Amino acid sequence: MTDDSVPDHRAPAPAPAPTPDLRASDADRERVAEVLRDALAEGRLDMAEFEERLEAAYRARTYGELTPLTRDLPTAAAAAPPAPVSFTKAPAESGSWASRIVGGEGSSAGGVAILSGFERKGRWTVPKRFNCFAFMGGGEIDLREADFADREVEINCVAIMGGLQVTVPPGVEVVVRGIGVMGGFDHPRDDDGPPEPGAPRVVIGGFAFWGGVGVSRKVTRAEQLRLKERRRQERVERRESRRELQRERHEGRRELRRERRDREY
Repeated sequence: MTDDSVPDHRAPAPAPAPTPDLRASDADRERVAEVLRDALAEGRLDMAEFEERLEAAYRARTYGELTPLTRDLPTAAAAAPPAPVSFTKAPAESGSWASRIVGGEGSSAGGVAILSGFERKGRWTVPKRFNCFAFMGGGEIDLREADFADREVEINCVAIMGGLQVTVPPGVEVVVRGIGVMGGFDHPRDDDGPPEPGAPRVVIGGFAFWGGVGVSRKVTRAEQLRLKERRRQERVERRESRRELQRERHEGRRELRRERRDREY
């Protein structure tokens, strides 16, 4: 016989693991995408395999479809279903600007292209000052997935009969101060709105002679796939909404005909 006044300190039974056919959320798909990006940066996946898996991740509907995409990667546990979260407080975003301003030194101090080319893209750390030079060659500086050594970084570009391309993500403040002689510096469009709070400031300066420095804003390929998938889902939802409206109208007409027949008889 037990005494009801004595509290039971036994731990509750663990919740059952989600089944493979459980529907996955956007956060689950993004978690898998982050694992794939890290694997690409570490050389575990080539670009073709990365793009194939990333597209499959954003198409996935269930945990069973997500799990095989990271099963052979060291951080495959990141693709597992997340623990239950509280809806009283939103978790901080792992990709927030605060997490991308890491301090310290950059992973690359500059790039040189003489009758050749260079590129800095993917996961890398932009130093406080990045110097690049192109003579009858070209270079690509892609900041979309980069971390930043400081809240303000400077990219000094010198292009002589060559070209340099700087790509920044939306939300970053960009200031262009370069001088062109029979050449020029592009200015990115500001139709994405004002800079996001906490975003870094990128100052692009230097000199272009018979050459050019291009500056553009673009989202990452992963984000392009996400937006493409979102648009597809919206089209599906609109089609379903139209079908539902047509069914309701059809049912209404049938009900109206039924009422007319009842009045006639």
